[in-house]
Amino acid sequence: MIDGKKIVAIIPARGGSKRIPGKNIKKLSGKPLIAWSIKAGLESKYVDDVIVSTDDLEIAKISVKYGADVPFTRPEYLSTDSATSIDVIHHAINSLKDSGRCYDYIILLQPTSPLRSALHVDKAVQLLLEKNASSITSVCELGHPVEWVFNKQSPPPGLCHPHLVA
Repeated sequence: MIDGKKIVAIIPARGGSKRIPGKNIKKLSGKPLIAWSIKAGLESKYVDDVIVSTDDLEIAKISVKYGADVPFTRPEYLSTDSATSIDVIHHAINSLKDSGRCYDYIILLQPTSPLRSALHVDKAVQLLLEKNASSITSVCELGHPVEWVFNKQSPPPGLCHPHLVA
C-alpha cells in the first residue's frame, strides 16, 4: 500500500504455450520461471497482494508454493493464443471484486520477465504517483536489430536495462 492506496500484482500464466510447452514452470536458475515474478511482487514494499491468473493446475500449485494467491481459475476462452492480456486482467479484477477484493492500482507482472525485481516494481509505483500518471510501462532498447527477435539463429541478446515511461 502507498498513500492509502491498495495495489494488486497480477501475473497471467496460462498452461498452453505452443512454442515452449510448460514455459511458465520451466526452471531458470533453480526456480520455476513464474517464481521470479511472484518474488518481485511479494518483496515489493507497496504490493498488497500477488495474484496468479491461470488455467493450469500445475502452475497454480507452484504459484501457491512460492507465495502467490490463486483465488480463481481462468476460463478456457481466456487461455487461448488469441486471448488478450487486457481481457485476462479484466477477468481477474472482476473475479476479485466479486469476492469483495478491490484495489486502487493494478501491476501486470509478466512471468516471462524474470530479471525484473521488487526494486523495479517499487520504482514504477513511485514514478506513477510522482507523475500523477494513469499508467506506466517499462521498456528497453534492443541491443540488436529487431529482426533477430524472430530468427531462431540469432545470438542471445544482452541484458535489458528497463526504462520507465509515464
